Amino acid sequence: MTMHLEGPWLSTVGKRKGKMKFKSSEAKREHERLTAEWKELLKRQGAEIEAKKVNRAMKAPALTYKLSTPVGRSTGHEIASRDTGHSGAVASKAIPQYTGTKILGIGTMHKSNAVPVFSNDEAVEISKMRR
Repeated sequence: MTMHLEGPWLSTVGKRKGKMKFKSSEAKREHERLTAEWKELLKRQGAEIEAKKVNRAMKAPALTYKLSTPVGRSTGHEIASRDTGHSGAVASKAIPQYTGTKILGIGTMHKSNAVPVFSNDEAVEISKMRR
């Protein structure tokens, strides 16, 4: 299904919530009180410190690694590859061919369905089955 046929619930943009609206000033005050209590609880539990650690880690520069050859090993550039005389990587596989005498041929049934034909009677039956 393509995107233009999907409903508005499948959106890839506009995931942020807008400004919060309250039913009354009393509901707003209750929300602010609960938010303040929650922040105080997080501060007591040390969650604020963890958030600071995460922020500091996210702002740190990315680590860079320089890969080097371990001591006692070489890169292998000094060892030449073995020349086997073949131009390609491997020899091509022989194409299989039927060499028996049981099958007379291949018949086509409905919608290019290939069927082996073993006798003349089967060939006649297959030809009558076509639409």
